[in-house]
Amino acid sequence: MAKKTDEMTVISHLEELRRVLIISIISTTVLAVASYFFSDRILASLMEPLTKLGQKVFFTGITEAIFVKIKISFFTGFLAALPIILWQIWSFIIPALKKNERLYFTLFVFISFISFLGGVAFGFFGVYSMGVIFLLQFAGPTLTPLLTIDKYISFTISFLLPFGIVFEFPLISFFLAKLELVTYNFFARNRRYAILGVVALAAIITPTPDLITCLIVSGPMYLLFEVSVLVVRIVERRIARRRERERLAEMAEPAVTVK
Repeated sequence: MAKKTDEMTVISHLEELRRVLIISIISTTVLAVASYFFSDRILASLMEPLTKLGQKVFFTGITEAIFVKIKISFFTGFLAALPIILWQIWSFIIPALKKNERLYFTLFVFISFISFLGGVAFGFFGVYSMGVIFLLQFAGPTLTPLLTIDKYISFTISFLLPFGIVFEFPLISFFLAKLELVTYNFFARNRRYAILGVVALAAIITPTPDLITCLIVSGPMYLLFEVSVLVVRIVERRIARRRERERLAEMAEPAVTVK
């Protein structure tokens, strides 16, 4: 009987997971279709750095233009559907959590969405335009850029996504601290390596090798590192206070004498 109940529980969980996946896929698809009607405006915004330089963009295949618009639509649809996707993940996991854990996970869903969008926005408005203009200047008077729209949009998406992921670092640090996998002392001891890592990562994800762009990117990234350190320290102190309360409560319990 217990085995049958366990099987039913597994099946119900799989059905719930299936529901979450279906809703996430449908919401992304619907919003991607809706985004298609704005794809020309979105494409114009993404091509603004090239427009400033008077640079033309070409397509080499008959279907390339429409597939580029579809790619843009699904990328925009995914960003627009993120609240729904995260909400579905929340609804799937939340029943298995305790009351205090539910609060943490709810905050995680909300903050992760804001952080990801903030990272993508920073990458686009703060770095991308300068990077594209800087790279194209290397052509000089002797070379003529022949840019295709598919490669340009693929470059844009692959450039912006890492910024969204990097901006999740404080949130990841919070949960690692809750699991006691990282400590404040660990971050404090390795701060110099963190600075080197931030500069190296900034140099990798930025398309320009100049110092100014690298500083523009690495500055907020290092600030995110310091925020992560502060988050870990706060979590550590809360864990220490909780354990101290538990220790005092155990000491206050009357000893039970067995006769």
